[in-house]
Amino acid sequence: MKFIIFLGDGMSDRPMAELEGRTPLMVARTPNLDRMVRDGVGGWSRNTPAGYYPGSDIANLGVLGYDVTQSYTGRSPLEAAAMGVTLGEQDVAFRCNLVSLSPDFAVMEDFSAGHIPTAQAAELIDHLNRKLGSEQFQFYPGVSYRHLLVWRNGGHRVLCIAPHDISDQAILAHLPAGQDAAPIERLMRDSWSILTDHPVNQARTRKGERPANSIWLWGQGKKPELARFQDRFGRSGGMISAVDLMRGIATHIGFEVLSVPGATGWIDTDYEGKARACLEGLTRHDLMFVHVESPDEAGHAGRLDYKIQAIEDFDRRLVGPVLEAMASRGDFRAIALPDHPTPIASRTHNADPVPFALYGTGIAPDHNTAYDERLLESGSLVFDPGTRMIRRLLDLD
Repeated sequence: MKFIIFLGDGMSDRPMAELEGRTPLMVARTPNLDRMVRDGVGGWSRNTPAGYYPGSDIANLGVLGYDVTQSYTGRSPLEAAAMGVTLGEQDVAFRCNLVSLSPDFAVMEDFSAGHIPTAQAAELIDHLNRKLGSEQFQFYPGVSYRHLLVWRNGGHRVLCIAPHDISDQAILAHLPAGQDAAPIERLMRDSWSILTDHPVNQARTRKGERPANSIWLWGQGKKPELARFQDRFGRSGGMISAVDLMRGIATHIGFEVLSVPGATGWIDTDYEGKARACLEGLTRHDLMFVHVESPDEAGHAGRLDYKIQAIEDFDRRLVGPVLEAMASRGDFRAIALPDHPTPIASRTHNADPVPFALYGTGIAPDHNTAYDERLLESGSLVFDPGTRMIRRLLDLD
């Protein structure tokens, strides 16, 4: 038996007045996800434990069956692993976003600096490392706006806010706080003049593009200890994702990370490349986890049009081709779901339960016929907590 997880990050939403009380999933054309429900089972899961922020790190670990109340230290150490950065026992890793602040550095205008291209971002991070890096602090380049800061033998008693949670808000009340916050806030403030004067940002400004004129540090944590997935569940696995967080989770649980050069984490990601990589990975692994970031990014950007497009592309260009190819390969099971909602109205995550479609060998159809948030009421199968879901997918219960 082969197993597939189709993860549309942030795909679910809440009813919207501009959609006459419907959600993006309800209006998007999703014949393949609907078929998974019609010929399988529709239900819901709650992937974020009570008291935890519904981040993609926590929720995706939940989907994979990991109880973060027992094994979680923070998201950035997971990203460090994906980037090949080794953390000492006392080192603290921070996510380092390149963001666009208003010209007076008072308002968070864009948490992604206009989804700055990776090559431009790498120049800026390299420049920051030369100017602000030291034996204590080192910057590491990632993808687009997502990068890493490591504080060697650093402090972790810092309260940091994710930049996508304060879009269009004044930043003063959201700067790092806590006993160890001063060096982190100082780095952020020191980055303003260094980045504003850099030729990359001067060129972006001349073109009418948003400059990456600040770093934003958040998501900190120390090196985690996560058990290998195969040791826990007896299945080998692979991960396909454009984002370092997911690749870091894969690294820590012993998954192979499959690279797709055209995967961007945005609306232009290479769905076909992910589909091919999924099918190729299944020739040597029991499970493939295919993560798509674009619905979440569209939610954070407040772009309803992009979110609907991302959902439809997820269905048509990834789910459909993989299911079609698997039909001639023998026994398999697939599940499709978000990790958490990212509603357009709030532009950030929430901890609501999410709908899923479970389909394949040994799954007897229920009464549901469509994939959307109505499954939160009509679903015939419930996983609360969501950590229980993976055993059902893997036919272990």
